[in-house]
Amino acid sequence: MSTEYQDVNAQFIDKWVESGWEWGKPVDHETFLKAKSGSWSVVLTPIRKVPEEWFCNFKNARILGLASGGGQQIPVFAALGADCTVLDYSDRQLESERLVAEREGYTVKIIKHDMTKRLPFDDNQFDLVFNPVSNCYIENVQPVWDECYRILKPEGILLTGFDLGINYVFNDEETEIVRSLPFNPLKDEKIYKMCMEEDWGIQFSHTIEEELGGLLKAGFVLADIYQDINGEGNLHAHNIPAFYAAKAVKLPRQNDRKS
Repeated sequence: MSTEYQDVNAQFIDKWVESGWEWGKPVDHETFLKAKSGSWSVVLTPIRKVPEEWFCNFKNARILGLASGGGQQIPVFAALGADCTVLDYSDRQLESERLVAEREGYTVKIIKHDMTKRLPFDDNQFDLVFNPVSNCYIENVQPVWDECYRILKPEGILLTGFDLGINYVFNDEETEIVRSLPFNPLKDEKIYKMCMEEDWGIQFSHTIEEELGGLLKAGFVLADIYQDINGEGNLHAHNIPAFYAAKAVKLPRQNDRKS
């Protein structure tokens, strides 16, 4: 098994984008123009739109798209007046960001980086971090939450999407439970081999303690949450939740507050 699973996943995502992956298709010019006129929406999970009230004021806000390459959300935020940075480890996803920015004439800071490493930003730098479903591609989520807390300004906002893990237990038809949780290819050679053969990339299930509990441990306050379903398949047809999205706000830790 490769211990550098992040590099493996970056290669998978590049390949998926080349094959027309849904989450690698950048917005078109019409969508950008609509956003400039105030008509817009973005997603953290497959279907449900993120409520507009979850966001900060966009005008001159410093926004980081964390593992959010692909030219889908950042162009919208730029159209609304934000100062945008995008961080991703996929060359193809970042290339889409460059192409849309050039097409629409706005500036975006583009950074190739692995979010499992310390983020290349100063403390208290961003007003909002936007992180669509992506922690399913990393083994340990707590360092990511800690870094998000560090780089956000006081009262800054983290918007993030999660996979509940239910998709990992079913067969392809989503009719029979064939695997147990946790799902971790780095600890099971059979699962690792299946991930490679089935073109899944190296994915991981996470518990609510890791995801929501991890946000609380990092110092965030949970402000809101909602469920979502897959965009297709048997679980989708039965309206069974497979994802959720959360809004978390950075508040000073108790030992950081003045007495």
